[in-house]
Amino acid sequence: MSSRQFRPAPAPGASQFRLKIRRSEIHRVGVFAAQKIPPGRKVIEYAGERVSIQEALRRLRKIWARKGSKHFYLMRLNRYWCVDGAVGGVGGQWINHSCDPNLAPRRNHGHVLLFSTRQIRKGEELSFDYRFPGNSRPVPCKCGSPKCRGTINLN
Repeated sequence: MSSRQFRPAPAPGASQFRLKIRRSEIHRVGVFAAQKIPPGRKVIEYAGERVSIQEALRRLRKIWARKGSKHFYLMRLNRYWCVDGAVGGVGGQWINHSCDPNLAPRRNHGHVLLFSTRQIRKGEELSFDYRFPGNSRPVPCKCGSPKCRGTINLN
């Protein structure tokens, strides 16, 4: 990347832990622990614009109709709402999927918080299981874990 290219970074104050965003072996860029993170701790919020399920589906259809990049940063909050990390995200939207993740989402009062499921080493990439629906378009997984199920979708 040249110094003129966009370099994502976690928003200041987004986490009590030091995090870095850099190239990932899983997919494009990822979020990495810049210090050890103990188990059971809130690492970062998956933040962004709160949109209805209908609006999220409209945005997905628009993304899939485009040529080129097909990346989106939508996370379901409940049966009515999604969070679009592409609009107002604080860094959590850059966390990649893994079938053997070190983070787990917890939904709490309109927020999606990502908690560590085990101790995370300094330099380790953060990940959570995206759990795409099994009945949606299959998305190949590139997590590289021995526990990889082959797709981001649940089987």
